[in-house]
Amino acid sequence: MLNLLGLAILIAGALVLNELRRGLVDARVDSLTTQGELIATILDEYATAGEPAPMMNSALASQWLQVLSNPKTQRARLFDAQGHVIADSEWVADRVQSRPLPPARRRDAEREFHFHLPRFGRPSNEQLAKTELQAELHQALSGRRWAGVRMGEDGKRVVSVSIPIQRVQAVLGVLTLEANDVDEIIARERAALIPFILIAIAVTLFSSLLLNRLVAQPVRRLSRAADSVRLSRARAISLPDLADRDDEIGDLTRSLEDMTHSLSERMDAIERFAADVAHEIRNPLTSLRSAVETLDLVKDVAARERLLGILKNDVQRLDRLVTDISNASRLDAELSRDQPKPIDMERLISDVVSLYQATARAGDVAVRFEPPGAMESPTVMGREGPLSQIFRNLIDNARSFSPPGGEVVVGLARAKGLVIATVSDSGPGIPPENLETVFERFYTSRPKGTAFGGNSGLGLSIARQIAEAHGGHLKAANRIHPDGSAGGAVFILTLPEVRA
Repeated sequence: MLNLLGLAILIAGALVLNELRRGLVDARVDSLTTQGELIATILDEYATAGEPAPMMNSALASQWLQVLSNPKTQRARLFDAQGHVIADSEWVADRVQSRPLPPARRRDAEREFHFHLPRFGRPSNEQLAKTELQAELHQALSGRRWAGVRMGEDGKRVVSVSIPIQRVQAVLGVLTLEANDVDEIIARERAALIPFILIAIAVTLFSSLLLNRLVAQPVRRLSRAADSVRLSRARAISLPDLADRDDEIGDLTRSLEDMTHSLSERMDAIERFAADVAHEIRNPLTSLRSAVETLDLVKDVAARERLLGILKNDVQRLDRLVTDISNASRLDAELSRDQPKPIDMERLISDVVSLYQATARAGDVAVRFEPPGAMESPTVMGREGPLSQIFRNLIDNARSFSPPGGEVVVGLARAKGLVIATVSDSGPGIPPENLETVFERFYTSRPKGTAFGGNSGLGLSIARQIAEAHGGHLKAANRIHPDGSAGGAVFILTLPEVRA
């Protein structure tokens, strides 16, 4: 805006100058025409006669011209019918036209040759002025008025008006009024524009310095801070003086700080995840190594079978860990790859539950879905694959804690703009102190009699991460029977509803 302001001042000044020149010339032409018509009327009335033949009294016309003309502001000349000057306001004012002499020339042949050369070359200003004046007089002597700008004898432009003096139809002479102060007035106006030009230059310089100080330098600081993060492996950009600014640079600084802070948290999470993975994998590997080292020393068949069973369980545990770790590591990429779209939650849960019902075997824990009834099916904005994974993880976790012949119930409801889905089991429930820790990575707490290593401890953590990525929340609670006893765990998923 400031740079455009400087240019606008210059452009406006140039436009004002052009309009002023045209307006000044038009005003001069109108003024000279009015005065010329007045003088021509008086000369026609008092300095011309019609008998025996139309003629103009040159002496009387000169006297009237002396009275009516104003030689200080304009030049008035009177020409007869043959184009000869019979009166000139400069004669009346005793004004002597002067012009500076050319510089002295050396008296050699070359200089003499060049001294005479202009007579055969380009015509002088005086010759051009006479030519244009003759053309003007020729038009006026034909009975047509002439008004415009032409060159004067001194090389300057003059505003000239030539009005024929007529007696009936006979043209007895021509009155010419000239004003040569147009260039002087324009020169003064140009000089008056100098302060505007200087102000425009000052504004442009000031705006450039301001942009350099407020934009260029802060951007360079941000660039150096970003380079320091890259080169010194720093975790965040910290420029508090720029972050406090209430402009685009402040927005950029805060965005960069938030971005680097988010990346730092992501790196910390990856490091913690890697440490947890290493710890979890170390246990089955240690058990495998011990079993392998002991296997050759054991001769009893029953003992060898028990060791082989341990080896099999550890291999399955490792396979489960590697699968869940792979799913957890791909979760961010899957969430960022797919674009959210409206999803019918009743249809989604029905498809997931139908898969468990179709693959159920005798003695397996049953899975049942309780639809919302007659109300319209709720809709959420999300990604179908990750949302399906939430319910698969919750159902698998609930089945693992339910006794044989038990049942897992999946419910769906709507309340205050939220979609609420529940997954309930018939197991022993969750200790109150562990209602939040069950969502930590690799956390497992199983009742007695449950097979060790059957779960990696990542399922609930992955489910909560997906829920939060969709703007929702996942929490755990316990079902309470009317008699006050625990009746199993219930996981409650809440997601924002999307109205059609």
